[in-house]
Amino acid sequence: MIAYCLLMIFPAVMIMAALSDVRTLTIPNHLSVILVVTFLPVAVLAGLPFESFLIHLAAGAGILVVGFLLFMTGTLGGGDAKLMSAAGIWVGVANISTFFLYVALIGGALAVGILIYRRLPTAAIAAGPAWAFRLHDKETGIPYGIAIAGAALLTFPSTELYALVAG
Repeated sequence: MIAYCLLMIFPAVMIMAALSDVRTLTIPNHLSVILVVTFLPVAVLAGLPFESFLIHLAAGAGILVVGFLLFMTGTLGGGDAKLMSAAGIWVGVANISTFFLYVALIGGALAVGILIYRRLPTAAIAAGPAWAFRLHDKETGIPYGIAIAGAALLTFPSTELYALVAG
């Protein structure tokens, strides 16, 4: 029962990260830290084999290295790289290709949607919230945390960790 309650942290934090990215175009570091720190007790309580545990950590570390390289080139935001890495720990290697496919599909749809949104006249969105006005600005980035969170939420139910806790 405790593992099941802890398991709910993953979707809650992913949703908070996506909302934060939409509103402020940043993903707070503490959200990624929460995901990394809570993975350990969930894995232990769920009975995740030690080898699988290490492989999950390796997935997150590998994603962090690639994410850091993409951040250095300006391709990916730092918060996005950290969130993707933390999500990779929970998703694990067995589902990583599905996770990345979802990130690409959702991210592509998000980018197209925001590009269309940015073609609207400024007057059409001027009365809206500040975050909507910020997203309309062509000089700002795209809140890719939405794609990462969506992909993680779609992928997670098919993971070994989820099956151990929910099964």
